[in-house]
Amino acid sequence: MTTQEDSTAPAHLRAGGTGLVVAVDGGRLPRVLHWGPDLGTLGDAALRDLARAAQPAIWDSVIAYPQPVPVLPQLTEGWLGRPGLTGDSGARRWAPRFAEATHRLDEDAPGGPVLRSTARDPEYGLALEIEIQVLAASGLVRQRATVTNLAGEPYTVRSLEMALPVPAAAAEVLDLTGRWALERVPQRRPFHIGEWVRASRGGKPGLENTMLLVAGEQGFGFRSGMVWGTHLAWSGGQVLAAERTPAGTRHLAAGELLLPGEVVLGEGEPHTSPWQYGSWGEGLDALAARFHRHLRARPEHPRAPRPVVLNTWEAVYFRHDLGVLTELAEHGARIGAERFVLDDGWFLGRRDDTSSLGDWTVDPEVWPDGLEPLVARVRALGMEFGLWFEPEMVSLDSGLARAHPEWVFDAGHGPGLPSRQQHVLDLGHPEAYAYVFERMSTLIGRLGVAYVKWDHNRYLLDAGHTPDGRPGVRRQVERTYRLMAALKAAHPGLEIESCASGGGRVDLGVLEHADRVWPSDCIDPHERLEIQRWTGLLVPPEMQGTHIAAEESHTTHRVHPLDYRAEKALWGHLGLEIDLLAVDEETRAALARWVAFHKEHRTLLHTGDVVHADLADPALRLEGVVARDRAEALYAFSVVERPPGWPPGRVTLPGLDDDRVYDVRAVYPGTPPAPRAMLPPWLRDGVTLPGRVLRLAGVEAPPLDVDRSVLLRVVAVH
Repeated sequence: MTTQEDSTAPAHLRAGGTGLVVAVDGGRLPRVLHWGPDLGTLGDAALRDLARAAQPAIWDSVIAYPQPVPVLPQLTEGWLGRPGLTGDSGARRWAPRFAEATHRLDEDAPGGPVLRSTARDPEYGLALEIEIQVLAASGLVRQRATVTNLAGEPYTVRSLEMALPVPAAAAEVLDLTGRWALERVPQRRPFHIGEWVRASRGGKPGLENTMLLVAGEQGFGFRSGMVWGTHLAWSGGQVLAAERTPAGTRHLAAGELLLPGEVVLGEGEPHTSPWQYGSWGEGLDALAARFHRHLRARPEHPRAPRPVVLNTWEAVYFRHDLGVLTELAEHGARIGAERFVLDDGWFLGRRDDTSSLGDWTVDPEVWPDGLEPLVARVRALGMEFGLWFEPEMVSLDSGLARAHPEWVFDAGHGPGLPSRQQHVLDLGHPEAYAYVFERMSTLIGRLGVAYVKWDHNRYLLDAGHTPDGRPGVRRQVERTYRLMAALKAAHPGLEIESCASGGGRVDLGVLEHADRVWPSDCIDPHERLEIQRWTGLLVPPEMQGTHIAAEESHTTHRVHPLDYRAEKALWGHLGLEIDLLAVDEETRAALARWVAFHKEHRTLLHTGDVVHADLADPALRLEGVVARDRAEALYAFSVVERPPGWPPGRVTLPGLDDDRVYDVRAVYPGTPPAPRAMLPPWLRDGVTLPGRVLRLAGVEAPPLDVDRSVLLRVVAVH
């Protein structure tokens, strides 16, 4: 291990293709001088000169031109933008000034080099520790801060935000918005002077709030233009901000959104922020690839093939019947399903969504012999058994709420507005936490549940802890993490899906405990193409649930042919969300062919690099997965709306090895095209071309109708 103590030369962290140069002189907090491509080996003299080269001219005062800005900006150092730490002790100790910072660089730390900086504000009695790491497996940068109260009077932390600078070349900002069943809608804007702030106040990241914030060069795309992005690994309220000052500073800030009085530090008590992650790359594909490599490198990342799921929700809803569900499982097994998930409706009195949440007891009226007969049949068919829970929620019409009304969040006006006929169970009560753990753990153990679909359908709008009504959001998130971890520890091999009205809780915090996310309750393939594309900026395919929908979408009522529905579900953790009893044998046979195709290629799909072509026509999409060794790839060309020009012309295939030769041909897992279909000649027999030609010149795209696609199989010729 090498260390660097109080050196005037900047610290240089290098890992995973990323270079991070951090100024550590003058007793100040760390200031990032470079974040992006690895700069190579630099001696102390070169690093000092780099720091000098990064210093701006000072015009009228240092307050107007305070760069480079520390990763935790301070008002008392002349920073007039978003402060890194806000807090006080009864309207005193509100303008901290951390100085006399010391720094230690551990280049051999587990996971990648770490810079640890400590500083104090002796007048206020506050201590600060900042941890900055470059992760070796991915090149991601992550940082967090810990503030400790050393004084005898309480100190209230109101916000603790970290920031990563981006260069002047970052001219545009991209973030995501949306709503239920339409998550991850991208929006772009110029990186103007001022703050662009995206805040989530609902106790979870939310459907309408951004998953990450990206700044990049003008016109950046998936394959071109330098981009820098940030994400907060936290499943509660949060703030992401892009800020540009008149002095030219541009940075991306992230922090937890704290409610009044949530963090009050007594003497000697610390508070640590969630990790802020930063990724960069030439285009969004490269930025996303760092997040994907990070998740795939974790010891807990699923290593076994992701089992094909049969989920019962859109097949039966609340209409549970042993005979029907057994027949559904039998059809699913014949098609190739490997995991059967019993969704909402199995517990006491749950005939619709108006009652019973919290009463996690199998309903004897519907299941007189318990769930065991269904579980036994599912296992005999060679499938795992999964079960739906909504552990953090409660219905007012439930035995639990009647027995323990004090376990329902209440900020002083009663339980508040219902959402989906439900309220939030306060896991901050130790007895409530113990009750949920015992009920879930007992069922999981008795039934041998391999997978929990973990739902979360109400925002924490008025999450007051009884009896005092103090905010309980932060504690709720921590208890949820603890509950997930405890269940996994008690039941080794258990997998958890993070579902929150669809994609309302997708973040690296929950993914420390969950094994996949449900991107959206909408599985209309027209919408899912975009939802999955943008969720993929953070989450790799094998961690996104992608189910084949019914012919008529249950959320949009659009009608799509099976091949399009199946192709759009191919690209993730495949599942079936369809009433197999209501379709004919021909449809089940076609589904079986798609499932078999997915299984044949899921190693590629779940380990390769996700790529997107930057096509000029917004009506067209071309995206796929390329093997890490560039030996094979799958692409899908799709038409998503009627283009103004027709035919579409050539499309290029990104991500291949320029110097290798590839066989490219269309594949049809479901239904082959009609003999007289209007297709470019090359699609009938394929072509053999170098990767450079496919990347630069491309191939003629087929003239398809809207919401139709063609799969391309690409294999290197040896």
